[in-house]
Amino acid sequence: PVQMSSSPPGSLSDTASKAMSHPCASPLSPSNGEYQYLSDFFLLVCKSPCSVIEAKAHMNQSCQDMGSDLSLTSHYVNVQLSQREILRSGKNTNKDLDKELVIMGDTDRQKSLLGQSHVRIFKGSNGDKPRRYIMLLGNAGMGKTTLIRKLCLDWSRDCIPQFDFVFFLDGKALSLTEPTNSLQTLLLNLSSFAPVCMDPDAVYAQILAATKRVLIIFDGFGELRDYEILLQTLEKDLISSLQKDSKAQTYTVRQLYSAILQRVLLPGCTLLLSTRPRGTASQLLRRTDSLLEVCGFTPTDIEIYLSQYFTDPGLRASALDRLKNCSYLHLLCWNPGLCRLVCLVLEQCKGLEVLPRTLTGLCHQVLQERELLSQLSSLAWDGVKANSSILPTGRTVSAKLKAFGHRTGLFFSYHLRTRQVVSNRAFLQTLPFQSGQKGRRRPQREELELTQRFAVGLLFYNRTELQRLHSYTETAFRDMVAAKQALVTKHLEGLSHGDLNPAQVLEACHYVYEVSSTHGDGSRNSGSTQLVAHLAANLPEVLTFHGVPLKPSDMFPVQNILERGGTKGRQFCLDLENSGIQISGLRSLVGLNNINTFRACIADVITLWEQLEQSGEEGLLQGMVSKFKIHPLKATQVCHIEHLAKLVNIHTHKKLSDSQSDSILAEGVPAVKELHRLEYPSVFMCLFLVSDNLSLNLSLSSFSLENSKIGDKGAEKLADALVSLGSLEILNLYSNVISDEGAESLADVLPHMASLTNLDVKYNKLTDVGAQSLGASLKNCKKMKTLRMWNQCIPYGVFERLQQHDNRILLQ
Repeated sequence: PVQMSSSPPGSLSDTASKAMSHPCASPLSPSNGEYQYLSDFFLLVCKSPCSVIEAKAHMNQSCQDMGSDLSLTSHYVNVQLSQREILRSGKNTNKDLDKELVIMGDTDRQKSLLGQSHVRIFKGSNGDKPRRYIMLLGNAGMGKTTLIRKLCLDWSRDCIPQFDFVFFLDGKALSLTEPTNSLQTLLLNLSSFAPVCMDPDAVYAQILAATKRVLIIFDGFGELRDYEILLQTLEKDLISSLQKDSKAQTYTVRQLYSAILQRVLLPGCTLLLSTRPRGTASQLLRRTDSLLEVCGFTPTDIEIYLSQYFTDPGLRASALDRLKNCSYLHLLCWNPGLCRLVCLVLEQCKGLEVLPRTLTGLCHQVLQERELLSQLSSLAWDGVKANSSILPTGRTVSAKLKAFGHRTGLFFSYHLRTRQVVSNRAFLQTLPFQSGQKGRRRPQREELELTQRFAVGLLFYNRTELQRLHSYTETAFRDMVAAKQALVTKHLEGLSHGDLNPAQVLEACHYVYEVSSTHGDGSRNSGSTQLVAHLAANLPEVLTFHGVPLKPSDMFPVQNILERGGTKGRQFCLDLENSGIQISGLRSLVGLNNINTFRACIADVITLWEQLEQSGEEGLLQGMVSKFKIHPLKATQVCHIEHLAKLVNIHTHKKLSDSQSDSILAEGVPAVKELHRLEYPSVFMCLFLVSDNLSLNLSLSSFSLENSKIGDKGAEKLADALVSLGSLEILNLYSNVISDEGAESLADVLPHMASLTNLDVKYNKLTDVGAQSLGASLKNCKKMKTLRMWNQCIPYGVFERLQQHDNRILLQ
């Protein structure tokens, strides 16, 4: 057994192995009735010589089951992970996760990928210390739990040898509210996958003796709304009790989870937590040392998944061909969970001539057993209104419904709840953009948003098809559907589109697309097509999605609305900055004829230009170059300056590559010529990088480094570059920790800045010495109109005398 073990020298698993029994032993179950909700509750595998073969075989089998007769080995696609970053402004960043995470452009996102080996999740970069507190991000259906299963499977195959113990903790365990567990029983007695310990004391002793070789995975926290409770400072008495580790003391799962997350218990272990990119987990950001996100399927991944799903070569070729010809479904397949639904449709509807072109159509085809559609729709509405995907207890689920739910992956073994038809008032309250709302509603889970779109779209589906699902008379059914269709139409047409924020504009595009394209017979009614025309006619000319993460599946409805606007003569200016849009989506949107100008990540635009050049699409490239705008540019990250430097270099050399003809960029890049204002708000910038780029033929008229903390060295470096900015009129250095030395550097260069009219150096560290240097220099600056330099370090008497000599020196 020792020779067969893969444990490294000095591993503590030799002793631990003596306490392990055969893996087929049954796990202990809680005495209360809540265990029925704990799917995959805990995973414990002890890497030990004497039981390594049995334990790993048990682990292998347990992790393989993906439901619906699918196995992990045969259907897993090794998706990429990207390294995410948090905005660090020095202020309190304990806000929504959406606002804290840096939304990367597609080009930078590709550079941040970890590669195909998920073992790198736990390794530090460039020789740094191993990561100990890791957050794994991903929207619903992106495959976080599947990835975790794969990690556990890799561990069982000796691919992650740095851990002797792996524990899988499910967030649903928080429903166990009785204080019945110690840390030992939490880890060892509630495992549903692993062998039962015959000598738990011995194993537990080894866990405590080698906490650095323990991996704890938290999953299933998507529905948790009170992370802050888990992170509230524990009472001193409770901490003392927990650290004593007395078997006589028992605690709730919440208390134990809190102690682990706050490092009171198992302080040296590695933590891996999975959650959604938006939601209640933002409180954990300050504790994590690594943020990773599941990237979803690439077009190649989609082909791999379909080739694994369809084992028959003929069916596989047919499915791939049909999917490639259906753009909307192909974009939906970016989400692995939706890709599985698409495969179900391709499998079940081999004879269907036209594949669904909306989410509603897709879901309807998945739910072919029509007698279940009404029940499931009612359940979906219950979930939307309650903001929950867990069905209530006390109902009986038929074997047929249970099998159907598991087969489609739509729900697990929760209880069915039937409902009468939703009242008009209740129905209206579920629609987006309620009157009086300021900004976006509280974000809800993505699967509930998708359910809501499906339920609304279902109203406009083929009426004959829908009536088969109800017992109403034809007249009563027609009146009921007509009334709710009228509610939706009136609600969407009554929106004040100019008041919608970017997220709401995107949501409106999705809703209108669903209700206008969902007919099962391929037809469209006049009411739904009228909604498309109304939205296209009323969207603002400057259409911004700034700061809204755009997924591949968002492209189709937005493009549909913009194209419809083009047929009505509408022209748009698109702002796609800070949206993370993929380059393929960027091309599809800004390539439309009715897009006058657009803003987007500079690096992504350059990459798109290079792709068009390589493919020989000179006409499209010419349009992409002329439409692109960057004025005014607000740089919030150092990478923004790096991107600008590359763009300026293209402008200066008037070509993308050595092979490009000079005709397209013969006059340079219009976006660079038109850049007159550059800002660096509230960010500590690399001034050596900034200054070098300022001298690269920029025609700036306004330049702001407000609150950038450049200091005296930064001011000196900046001064060297300012002379080359012959068109600069406004320079803002407000609050930059500049003292007398930096002020003298600026004073030396001011007379050589022929176009400068306004300088702001307020709230720096200047004393009377620096103030007098700037005042003296001002005498040689005839075009200067204002100089603001007040701060508390300048004696008021000195400042007053300077003002008397030159009234261009202002207090405010």
